[in-house]
Amino acid sequence: MSSAEAAAAPKVARTLTGRVVSNKMDKTVVVAVEKTITHRLYHRYQKRTSKFYAHDEANACGVGDRVRLVATRPLSKLKRWSVAEVLKKAGEI
Repeated sequence: MSSAEAAAAPKVARTLTGRVVSNKMDKTVVVAVEKTITHRLYHRYQKRTSKFYAHDEANACGVGDRVRLVATRPLSKLKRWSVAEVLKKAGEI
């Protein structure tokens, strides 16, 4: 791949999917993202949870909602993610 081809290729933004655990701040939500890892020694699966602060411009997210996050420039000390869309509201089946 030449440098011209690399420059022409569109950049793909990093995305994550998680569940909103807090929406008490203005235009900010805390999203818990679960990932599955394999234990080095015992080779069993473990769930690990990471929390990310994300920008929610419309204050549309509620606790329990499933959301898709997209990486953005640093917006504050902790916010490096933005809510791209609400996949499922908390009360929906």
